[in-house]
Amino acid sequence: MGDIEDLSATSDAPCCSSGVDAVPLPAQARNILISSQCAATPEAASFQVRSWDTPTTRGLKPIRNAADFRASLRGRNYNLYNMGEKATEFCDMPIFAAGINAMVATYEIGDEQPETAMASSKISGVQHSRFSHITESVADVVAQNTMQRKLGQRTGTCFQRCVGMDALNASFSTTYDIDKKMGTNYHERFLAFVKDVQTQNLVVGGAMTDPKGNRDKGPAGQEDPDMFVRVVGRTDKGVVIRGCKVHQTGTLNSHWMLVMPGQRLSPQESEYAILAALPTDAPGITYIHGRQPGDLRAHFESENEIDLGNAKFAGQEVVIVFDDVFCAFSHVFMDGEIDFVSPLVERFTNYHRRSYICKAGLGDVLLGAAATMAEYNGAAKASHVKDKLVEMAYLNENIAGTALAASHLSKQEPAGNFVPDAMFANVCKHNVTRFPYLTARIAQDLAGGLLVTLPHDRDFNHPVTGPLLEKYLKGAPGTTVENRRRMLRLIENMTMGRNCVGYMAESMHGAGSPQAQRVIIQRLMEPKVKMGFAKAIAGITK
Repeated sequence: MGDIEDLSATSDAPCCSSGVDAVPLPAQARNILISSQCAATPEAASFQVRSWDTPTTRGLKPIRNAADFRASLRGRNYNLYNMGEKATEFCDMPIFAAGINAMVATYEIGDEQPETAMASSKISGVQHSRFSHITESVADVVAQNTMQRKLGQRTGTCFQRCVGMDALNASFSTTYDIDKKMGTNYHERFLAFVKDVQTQNLVVGGAMTDPKGNRDKGPAGQEDPDMFVRVVGRTDKGVVIRGCKVHQTGTLNSHWMLVMPGQRLSPQESEYAILAALPTDAPGITYIHGRQPGDLRAHFESENEIDLGNAKFAGQEVVIVFDDVFCAFSHVFMDGEIDFVSPLVERFTNYHRRSYICKAGLGDVLLGAAATMAEYNGAAKASHVKDKLVEMAYLNENIAGTALAASHLSKQEPAGNFVPDAMFANVCKHNVTRFPYLTARIAQDLAGGLLVTLPHDRDFNHPVTGPLLEKYLKGAPGTTVENRRRMLRLIENMTMGRNCVGYMAESMHGAGSPQAQRVIIQRLMEPKVKMGFAKAIAGITK
């Protein structure tokens, strides 16, 4: 989800001069030759460097369709844990199937609607998913929104690729700016990475949200310095990364992750200013799968299609632990340049906060479910029902309208790509922290009490209880009990079940909790200018 806290959050807490020499190196850190800011001892220089292996160098073929994408997920040998057990081939585990399907939908829409979901790039010169496209015009930014809403309508859940898309675009202009000021070659490296991703048509996930520990302190003030991802070592070939990222959406289904800092850093925190691309199956990475409401149905009743509510699609979140993970310099795009962390984060939030137009797509699904239930209940003609559906549409279109406004008002950066308008992007995301909850309330209202008292699927198939339920749970003429059940379970799934993660809690905290948007809105609202408008009209000259 990538929640961003107030960019002004910093700490002046002291730290050691080297930034890392007070941290004992674990046995796993045999790939460290030189510490990040001071010379290593002769003993440390004997540590062995891990190999650098990427999805491309290991021979992954370019992905052309959904079947190719599914095949690309196999054989990764993730160090992955789920419900206290180490997973083997996660593609074959029922709990992960719906999350994979949601990502597959991003490839399917590329086949079916290439004008919406595919793009041609000046960087690679090939057709590729819009999710890996660097925006070249205002129309490109708007097209992202069109695609996102359609995928929300298609899946009814988080389809997991927006963070990566927005991280790529924010990194594009930031690396350019760093090079212009510092004389580095990050942008050249980044272009090579993007060209590879587009040519292979791969998935890039974004990894921004650190655990943060004590929110009253920045990275340097934490009792445990690993509360934020940082560089702990360096070789002549690359850097070594340690720490953790949380709430990471779709990373298991990605080929790369773009690891980014998540907030403003102080001068003492340069080791935390790391922007790097890592293969998701790089040695030293551990994944811990996050729980979701109602996930036991997916774990143990995956064949129970009706009670799942949305049997085909779901989101997917993991905790990611980086245990001294090596990254070659070719895939390091910021390394200690703290002055550019805030621009990177702000640009990312400008993209990502208007990316929440996807919630309008999910809201479209929920509006359709509520309207269908009104018909099934024989209440569709009631004026108050019609008015509640109008309210749902109003809320959805407010989300979509502010997202599209941000995209249509995009401005070109010196690097050449286009960044959405900050004010409208933050207003959009602030709407999203509220409106899905209101939409869900109306859907639950129109669904009726069966939403939370509907018996188990087995009771409908039992020789004694089945006929009784078929008799007494009928709705309007022409409505089957099974269809009522299916629609009730869908509303349950989206408002209190597995996919309420993507529709409600993610709407609150993803891309920053509400106060994060209010900080930006306060910064941009220009009250003095608007006081001048009022005084001029009122005739006040002093």
